Amino acid sequence: MKTNITARHFKAHETLTDYLVQEINSLEKYHANIIHADAILSFEKATNSVKICEILLKINDKTLTAKESSDDFVKSIDKAVEKIQTQLLKHKDKITDRKGAKALKQ
Repeated sequence: MKTNITARHFKAHETLTDYLVQEINSLEKYHANIIHADAILSFEKATNSVKICEILLKINDKTLTAKESSDDFVKSIDKAVEKIQTQLLKHKDKITDRKGAKALKQ
């Protein structure tokens, strides 16, 4: 899986980017066909105290998006990864349910 990390208007520390890559790579256990992942780290315009993490995952037929904000980048990353996990599980369940339904009909 290709991973692209963008830090808007600041330079992200290497430990933060390593943590983000590790968390995104952990998503592969939920869905094997993840093609590409984009992560965007930014601050809220009005105050620099709100940190935002947005994750975009491209799988075979769909793009999943999660955007979370908090007072710390690690918390924002964790929340966004949790959202993506639930979306991946939901998507995987839909695919397996549909395939199972077709097999039962025939």
